[in-house]
Amino acid sequence: MRTIKTILFIACLFAGISSFAQNSLTGKIVDTINNAALPGAIVYIPDLKVAAQSDADGKYTLENIPQGTFVVEVHVLGYKVISGPIKIEGVVTQNFTLVASEFQEDEVVVTGNSKAAEAEHNPQPIADVTNEYINQHSSTNVIDAIATTPGVAAITDGQSIGKPIIRGLGYNRVLTINDGVEQVDQPWFDEFGIEADPDAVNRYEILKGPGSLAYGSDAISGVLNLIPEDPLPAGQTKGDVLFNYQTNNGLINNMFHLAGTSMSGISWSARVDNIMAHAYQNPYDGYVLNSQFSNFNADGTIGIHKKWGYSQLHASYFYMNTGIVDGTRDSAGNQLMPVYYPGMTPTPPFPFAYVEHNQQDQKTYTPFVIYQYIHHYKFVWDNSIAVGDGAIKAIFSYQRNQREEMNDPTQPNVPIIYYNSNAVTYDARYVAPQIGNFNFSAGANGVYQNSQSLGLVQLIPNYHYLQIGGFAIASEKLGKLNLSGGVRYDTRTFTGEEHWVSTDTLTPQVPVAPNSPNSFEEFHPFTTVFSGVSWSIGGTYDINKNMYVKANIAQGWRAPNVNECGADGVHDGTVVFEVGNNTIKPETSLEEDVAFGINSKDVNFEIDGFVNTIHNFIYAKGSDSVSNLLSVNGTLFPDAPVFNYVNGNAQLEGGEITLDVHPSGLKWLEVNTTLSYVTGGLTGITDSTKYLPFVPPMRVTGDLIFHLGKVCSFINDAYLRFGVMSVAQQSNVYREAAIYTALSSSTTPYEYAASQNAEAGYTLFNAGLGGHILNHKGKEACELYIICNNLFNTGYMDYMSRFKYYPVNPATDRVGVFNMGRNVSFKLIIPINFTVDKTAADKE
Repeated sequence: MRTIKTILFIACLFAGISSFAQNSLTGKIVDTINNAALPGAIVYIPDLKVAAQSDADGKYTLENIPQGTFVVEVHVLGYKVISGPIKIEGVVTQNFTLVASEFQEDEVVVTGNSKAAEAEHNPQPIADVTNEYINQHSSTNVIDAIATTPGVAAITDGQSIGKPIIRGLGYNRVLTINDGVEQVDQPWFDEFGIEADPDAVNRYEILKGPGSLAYGSDAISGVLNLIPEDPLPAGQTKGDVLFNYQTNNGLINNMFHLAGTSMSGISWSARVDNIMAHAYQNPYDGYVLNSQFSNFNADGTIGIHKKWGYSQLHASYFYMNTGIVDGTRDSAGNQLMPVYYPGMTPTPPFPFAYVEHNQQDQKTYTPFVIYQYIHHYKFVWDNSIAVGDGAIKAIFSYQRNQREEMNDPTQPNVPIIYYNSNAVTYDARYVAPQIGNFNFSAGANGVYQNSQSLGLVQLIPNYHYLQIGGFAIASEKLGKLNLSGGVRYDTRTFTGEEHWVSTDTLTPQVPVAPNSPNSFEEFHPFTTVFSGVSWSIGGTYDINKNMYVKANIAQGWRAPNVNECGADGVHDGTVVFEVGNNTIKPETSLEEDVAFGINSKDVNFEIDGFVNTIHNFIYAKGSDSVSNLLSVNGTLFPDAPVFNYVNGNAQLEGGEITLDVHPSGLKWLEVNTTLSYVTGGLTGITDSTKYLPFVPPMRVTGDLIFHLGKVCSFINDAYLRFGVMSVAQQSNVYREAAIYTALSSSTTPYEYAASQNAEAGYTLFNAGLGGHILNHKGKEACELYIICNNLFNTGYMDYMSRFKYYPVNPATDRVGVFNMGRNVSFKLIIPINFTVDKTAADKE
């Protein structure tokens, strides 16, 4: 018996050692025309988070990596990115031949997949926003940077807050992934943005369509993945310093970032940055009072990469202080700011006064008495452990989100609204070894969130929920046909907590014990269990080496959020009395996607079409006008119309077109254009309330880019870009939204009519230039980008702006507050590069 145990122990030990045997990938990277070596090319394996860089002879080596089949990506500036699966077992030699091209596009996607996949062979529609695009364009927040991506738009609340919209849907229907984990905050409110730092995003991936299979609830319309920079090759320490100034809003952005990877496989990264801007301006409003904001971010990562896999820890802190635009004006159209001090004369019917602002108020970087504080803390533990040719991947996070809104001038710096959230996310899956061309993975992920309302006013109850989802995903390559699909089951247990408040005039709304004297039960306790099934199946087919077709059909699922099942109060941001329903049904969607594409040396083209049918669609339905007078604690709210959350059915359809022409015979020229279109609404309703709020109008963009290359001895990789964006008028308008400012066709006919003009279309022009500045030794000293948005200072109001619901300006007879005018951005990136002699390190 002892002999058998010894044999088994030795067998297991040998199996473990053999699975962690020395594996490496090595080879040479050359130019396809003259077979010349390409130094500085990056070879990256996304699933392992390891990279290597080719030396002066074009040679590269990746050592001490797990065995298995992985997608490998190779890229270098001035050449087309290539990728493909490589089986790694023992010492593998793989050479790469690259084709010169100024057009660069990431070939590998990770969103919605258990393993990295080639973009062309992924049936789900995914848009990729590269780091090059980010550098060559100007933005004021993390969502503004992608707002013109085909199929994507942004609900804006000034220059600091943007909420992503994918194919006409947003809020809790678009899931944000940041640093590999679900971002857990309060995405259900109009004026709550994404608490993420734009400087920490290296590139974006946007899954357009149900992502419920991989991510569960809240991904029913799509997934926005904010992807940080890749770890550096072993032996490198690099970083950069960013300076950005914008003329319209005085935006100042400073960032310092440093990262490295040791020869022993220890990787690390650290970043600190700050963004601040004063009030932005436009031709019709001048400076938009109290639109100023500031951000601060600090983050760091440390990890270890070995032949058994990797493990890394990440921590980040994000802070925002942003003003809230009021929109109040005097009879001359001047914007007013609220103030309060003892003994002052108030402005009826308010207990505080509205006064005119001065020039100093226009250019201060500090918000006034109405503003938001946001703090987001995050800790992430990411792991991948090799198991034979497969792997166990597990990623966990803890997140704390604190949002305070000070909106009562009589109580300055007192949070009237204060949400404090603590959350844990988890994702564990087994990625099986590739068998032939078949891949399979299975696992579970979910989130636990506990949220407390600590402010003086509560719209939603204190709550907690636990979501658990199990899934299986598979893919198979059959010649020119690539198939993928999977199935998932989710359950979410949602508990709204009991809440009693005082009715005493001296201590109104103060939380008290249940059944206390002079109190009432503001929120009744409830527990509801939601569950549903998601699935997806699709495929891609290579017609030839340049053309392909894609088709995918997916069912998504979404559980109601806290607002939809628990709200009971006036929402300050919309002046609407919202009533939730804890028996409301979860949403189920069915989306069909088809696409045709061309990838050639001269043209990249893709046309996508979709139909998305949503059953039990959850929306806020206005009640009868006689119900608009409610009594809460004895206080009447005659100006707060009642909206009840109910179920219905909805359908949206549309598509996107992207075309990039980059003639191989004219390497200096590139022309690209995009078109985005979506329409739809509630089914079975005949009036304008069938249209969904914030469905973006049709948008067309075009860019003419001149790749100038090396224009002199000290400027390299120079470019010049001219662009145009034309946004059509939105005729399918949710007219009931005008009631958000208490307007009606009977009592305020002029203002009501003016508010309907906010859907007008517009055309903007932009331009940019930039390049790499070299020092006297021919080394890169910095990157310089100059970008001008809204070149001709056009006055416009985007349909997706919440400011279109603000009151009419009596001086101009225009409704609301307009978007930003001309803005010139100066962006300077200074690289920091510490090199390590690998040969010397090996000798040590």
